[in-house]
Order: sequence, then C-alpha cells, then structure tokens
Amino acid sequence: MLVSTIVLYFYVRNLLQGEIEEELRSTEARIETSINENGPMYQLPPVVEIEKVALLGTERLKDTLIFDPSQDELEEFRELTTYSDIKGKKYRITVRTLIVESEDILVAVVVSYLVIILLVFSFLFYFNKAWNQKLWHPFFENLEQMKRFSLTSDKPILFMDSEILEFSELNYEITALTDKVRSDYKNLKQYTEDVSHEMQTPLAIIQAKIDNIINGDHLNDAQFEHLTSIQKDIQRLTQINKRLTLLTKIENQQFSNIEKVDITHCVGSTIQNFNEISDKEIKYERDDVIWAEMDRYLAEVLCNNLLSNAIKYTTGNADIRVIASDKTLSIANHGIRALQHPENLYTRFYRESETIKSTGLGLAIVKRICDLYDFEVDYKYEKGMHTFSITFK
Repeated sequence: MLVSTIVLYFYVRNLLQGEIEEELRSTEARIETSINENGPMYQLPPVVEIEKVALLGTERLKDTLIFDPSQDELEEFRELTTYSDIKGKKYRITVRTLIVESEDILVAVVVSYLVIILLVFSFLFYFNKAWNQKLWHPFFENLEQMKRFSLTSDKPILFMDSEILEFSELNYEITALTDKVRSDYKNLKQYTEDVSHEMQTPLAIIQAKIDNIINGDHLNDAQFEHLTSIQKDIQRLTQINKRLTLLTKIENQQFSNIEKVDITHCVGSTIQNFNEISDKEIKYERDDVIWAEMDRYLAEVLCNNLLSNAIKYTTGNADIRVIASDKTLSIANHGIRALQHPENLYTRFYRESETIKSTGLGLAIVKRICDLYDFEVDYKYEKGMHTFSITFK
C-alpha cells in the first residue's frame, strides 16, 4: 500500500500535468485561428496575453507563481509561451492555467487510500469474525462439553457435528478416550471396593480368633506378647484399609450430599467422645458458630482426625486447646520442638517420628477434605504449641 501510494502520486501528477499542457496547446491553437480569421485579439491577463514582437523566439513551457486576489495568495500556474507568424505579423502568445498543487494531489491520494484501507479492514474484520465464529462454534461447544465431563457420571458426551475434518476426527478420538477412561475408572473403583470389602471379613475373623486365643488359659507370656502384637498390627491394617478407601472416595468426589453443617457442634460432640476414652484434657472455646456447606460425614471425619492427631502427639499432661472464632477452627497441642519437615505433613504415610504408631493418613485425609470444599488449612509452631487452623469459606 505504501509503494502503490507513491506510484499513484507520481502517476496522477504526471497525468494532470499532461492534461494541462494539452489544454494550454489547445487554447493557443484557438487563439492563432482567431487571429488568422481577423478576429479580435482577446486577452485576459495573466491567463491569456498576446503581444506583437519584432522577432520570433523559441517555445517555452514552465511553471510560475502568480498572485490570486480571490485567494489572497500566490498560486502555481503552468505557462506556455509560443511565437507565430500570422499574415506577415509576428506574435508572442502566452497562455496560463491554474494547476493542482502537488500537496493537494498527495493529500487526495493518502486520504483515498486511508478510506479504502479502513473500509477493507472493517469488512475483513467483521467478515472474518463472523466466519470464524461459525467455523469454531462446534469446537467451543465441544470444549464446554469436555469441561463438564465427569468420571462418576454415566451421561455420555454429546459432541456437536462439524464440517471440519480435523474437528470431526478430534471428536471421535475424544469420545473413544473418555469411554476408555470411564471404563477404566469403573473397573478400578470396583476393584478397590471389592478388595476393601473382601479384606474386612478375613481381618475380622483373624481378630476374633486371636481374641479367643488370648482369652484362653494356655498361653505363656511370650505367646501372649506375640499375639497382642499381631492384634495391634491387624487393627492398624484395618484402619489403613478404611482410610485408604475413604481417601479414594474423597478424591473421586463420591460425597455429593452437601448440607449446612454446624462445625462448632460437630467439634463439641467429637470432644465429648474423646473425653470418654482419653485422659487428655481438651479445653474448648467457642466465640462464634461456624457453618460450612459440606457432607456431614466428612465434617465428622475432619473433626475426629484433627483432635485424634492432637491427642496422639501432645507431650506430657498438657491441655489441648480448641478455639472456634471468626470462621476459623484452631486446634493446638503442646510439643517439645517444631517439625523438621512441615512440608510433608499432608503426605500419605508420612510420620515425623516412628515412636508413635499411626497410619500416617489422618492429616492427608484432612487436606483432601479441605481441598474438596476449598477450605484453607494451615499449620504453625509457636511458643511450644503445634497449631492446625482451618478457615471455612
């Protein structure tokens, strides 16, 4: 566009200059004809001037500036001066005409091109926008369908047909992929549930048999200690099985029964239950009632795991402090030193110390529950106290 603007400018200027020279010669020819026919020598200075001269000169064609009283400024004229011998008399004929200034030509060309560019751009913009919207509409509709895809739902993905071959192939491959993923998920889920269910019965039977042996009369001290150790391992295995199953269900978002739960009441009930089986004193300060939109069973699990963790890891006979205030639940227990690797607190099977036997899954479950409902969980160690805080949004 830039190069064509320059070319057009010079082309239009030369074209106008040629037309002006043609007009000047045409006027000069009419004047000679009029003089030859004994017509009046019409003059209109500075446009037309006719003078008798003694000698003939050479023709001149040039540009000149002449004052224009109507515009009160100098204007550029094209001037043609010729000499003619008519009926034995010599004449100098000068004709002038106003020409279009180069600046005016340039402005006209630039403005014209700007208008054309604007029109072309507007047309192409709206045309391409409309065309692209039509072209990409099936893609974005199918993208929304993919965003709503859920492994737990049996509802198939209904893709919009498209005339674009690539989109059609993409729809086919995504449909095959989602069907395969959903099938694999169902098989894995069924396998997990079957294993968890089938393990419960043998473990319960083993536990019952060991109880019967322990309660018998023919055990020595060594046998009693071995059986007691086996019994604890079986109980721990049962806990691990239950908690891993719970974690799997949480991560698969199988808890869809959302209701308004009074967290402060849930904490109070949990504390009452622990007071019956634990010698640790739990001090509960409730400044506000905390409500949360979540599954009630998971709320109980959340409170139980936090309090169980505090009771398990508190040192000495120090009190456990539970504070409910301003949508935040804080549970603090006494500790000799800060954790060496607090970043691993919510990792499965992580234990800071092997002296306390635990599954290592309690805080991992707490973290998954908070992530599920977008709660904020925080840990800090200050003034000899381990404090876990959960902010319920």
